[in-house]
Amino acid sequence: MATKNDSKERKAKIAQMQREAKAAERRRTLTVVAAVATVVVLMAGAVTYAIVTDKNRVPGGALTSLGVSPAAAACDPVTTDAPNGSGEHVGPGTSKPNETRVKYTTVPPSSGPHYVSPEYPNRQFYTVADRPRIETLVHNLEHGYTLLWYDSTTTAQQLATLKAITAKANATTAARNKFIVSAWDNSYGSFPAGKHFALSHWSGEPGAAATKQAGHRQLCANVSGAVVNSFITAYPLTSAPEAGAQ
Repeated sequence: MATKNDSKERKAKIAQMQREAKAAERRRTLTVVAAVATVVVLMAGAVTYAIVTDKNRVPGGALTSLGVSPAAAACDPVTTDAPNGSGEHVGPGTSKPNETRVKYTTVPPSSGPHYVSPEYPNRQFYTVADRPRIETLVHNLEHGYTLLWYDSTTTAQQLATLKAITAKANATTAARNKFIVSAWDNSYGSFPAGKHFALSHWSGEPGAAATKQAGHRQLCANVSGAVVNSFITAYPLTSAPEAGAQ
């Protein structure tokens, strides 16, 4: 005859089995979710890679004809930002080796402290998977580069247009291989609502004192080669504190 203790033990075992079954189900669910997320990331990376490597997907034409018109790009006016960080190096190999992340005063930065070495690219287009650190690219700004940042909402068609703009802008006298397009890192701050693309440049006559330098930014809702052309014409590679550096 079963005792009360036997009944309690059976109930306890059943409850334990139920808890273990639920835990196993949760683990299976999490495994499936993680697998799906991995596939989505890989697919997104594959699509981006296909776009930036397949020349047939990249539109042709003059820089000013690429993308939408300046009016349709819905850009904010160009800003003039107070400069900071001229010649200020942080991170490994500097007097501030532990300062590996800079809190910039603007989004995106148009000047500021930076890593000791800029990016010396054999290409000028970067995705989320291979983008240089923001602190590295800010050093490029000091050397006369113009940066065009794009956020995570960018479509496949816009990526293809950006790829074309990269090549055309670098072929201009104003930029002359000092124009980089890169995915933005949102952990450094979000673009204003409705803006998904941003141009930035660090200006100041070569060798000019920090007080005679300035940063410039222009944020847009859409991609426009004409806007890019106007920006790099107004702020060419020669208008930078260290324009003569690579």
